[in-house]
Amino acid sequence: MLYRYLKETMERYKQQETPQPLAWNAYNSLCPTRQVLNRIADKWTVLVVSSLESGTKRFSVLRREIDGVSQKMLTQTLRGLERDGLVTRKIYATVPPKVEYSLTPLGNTLVVLLRSIRVWSETHIEKVMSAQENYDSEIEANLDPDNTLDS
Repeated sequence: MLYRYLKETMERYKQQETPQPLAWNAYNSLCPTRQVLNRIADKWTVLVVSSLESGTKRFSVLRREIDGVSQKMLTQTLRGLERDGLVTRKIYATVPPKVEYSLTPLGNTLVVLLRSIRVWSETHIEKVMSAQENYDSEIEANLDPDNTLDS
């Protein structure tokens, strides 16, 4: 289905008398921009990109800086970022092997955006937690004895 979407999009593009830039549509479930949104909206991506903002780092340093990330999840996140062209991986032929990760120029374009999201979450966490508590209290107060919501 993704292939068909890409093929049809490219055919429409070629049929234009004066080709305009491709208009990708993240609201279309088949559009490949959804994959990019999935990647950059991921919490581990936000934290990895933010950590690499200050420069090249080894895997072990990233793992220490990003509390709570498992080795498997950090590996998956870094591989995905590398595949998407956001991170580069450099392997040194040493024993044990030394591997370093850096943001690419494309990855650097995300730094300000993702830093803003991270700072927003740190700035507003008390309000979010308060809203969650209020919501949970309202839901709990509206439960009948059978644990179903009142209409």
